[in-house]
Amino acid sequence: MRTQVKSDGLPSLSTSNSLRIFGLDGWLLFAVGALLAIGLVMITSASLDYAGRRHGNALFYFYRHSIYLVIAACAALLCVRVPVSTWRRYAVHMLIASFGLLALILIPGLGYTANNATRWLALGPFTLQVSELAKLGVVFYLASYLVRQERLVRSHVLGFFNPMLVMMLLVVLLLLQPDFGAVVVMLGAALGLLFLGGVRLWQFGILIAASAAAIALMVLTEEYRMARFVAFLDPWSYQQGSGYQLIQSLIAFGRGEFFGLGLGNSIQKLFFLPEAHTDFIFAVLAEELGMAGCAVVLALFGLLISRLLLIAQSAQAAGEDFGAYVVYGIALIFAIQCFINVGVNIGLLPTKGLTLPFLSYGGSSLLVSCVSVAVALRIEREIYVHALDDAQRRGGQPVSRSLRQLQSGVVAHA
Repeated sequence: MRTQVKSDGLPSLSTSNSLRIFGLDGWLLFAVGALLAIGLVMITSASLDYAGRRHGNALFYFYRHSIYLVIAACAALLCVRVPVSTWRRYAVHMLIASFGLLALILIPGLGYTANNATRWLALGPFTLQVSELAKLGVVFYLASYLVRQERLVRSHVLGFFNPMLVMMLLVVLLLLQPDFGAVVVMLGAALGLLFLGGVRLWQFGILIAASAAAIALMVLTEEYRMARFVAFLDPWSYQQGSGYQLIQSLIAFGRGEFFGLGLGNSIQKLFFLPEAHTDFIFAVLAEELGMAGCAVVLALFGLLISRLLLIAQSAQAAGEDFGAYVVYGIALIFAIQCFINVGVNIGLLPTKGLTLPFLSYGGSSLLVSCVSVAVALRIEREIYVHALDDAQRRGGQPVSRSLRQLQSGVVAHA
């Protein structure tokens, strides 16, 4: 598939006719902006009583999440100015940095421990969940690898063995924390990218079987994971134990019915539902805004992921394979996390501590999610402007101002 030029001189990319805001994909910006706004409102609502009792300030998490939003927005604005070639040049370095940070938090005194897990790096009054950064590192590395080793991936068993060896090393570091949720997300994204990269079907089948066996082994060999799985099968028999969170989440969905109890009127968030403003924020949303509110949020996630897939297809059509793989990887991570979080909240999957992107409270998740979208927007912007300039050259027009600004690292208005 190649980029073509329409009769009016504009590139016929999948995103060229979309709404554009400041020269960027407007529908993607709308989806992210709406999710961020809903997230801030729901975090505030879900945490009022908990924050008041624990911190003496009912708006504690509102203020803190607002700070995270500002930091994430600033980081996104910086990343949207970084050329795609720079991300590609430092892809392997980002993976090495991910390994280093994952190892660093295991050193006593450097890692921050909460709920029997050491997943955070202490940075003064804030903490950084390193596995969130590692997700991006994995995506950039695999995108770079699939471009550099395209023939090897498509023709030889080593093509998929080498990146999976890297993934296994990451899995070991993640399980030492432990962070089983991050393992599932990264393995899922890696398998998806290898499939898109052209791994042979029989090799991909082996990867799927091996990954499923490894996940099953990790569940069977860890007591607390096994307890969660048993409670998932019959939560009502363990409603005061390992099935407690799921039961309270299901009660929240039942109370909300179709239109909900009204914003701020959740009963389950009043110390019945643990992690109401983080892992189970979707259950609070269901109780307060009902199935209608849930449908709106899921539609926004659908819009987000569909726009990312369109950008990836446009990058592939333009011959920018690295950018295509990066955006495919970002879309996979969002889709997997959304599916797991919502699945856990409705009892479709065993309880697992994974945030809902853009909605759940958590600075690290918010930062990486916003940066990921910024990278996707940069890729889409470069493709669009280069294709537009190519159309102008074909028509005998001079190089566009947009392309000159883009080459100098400035995102121009369109």
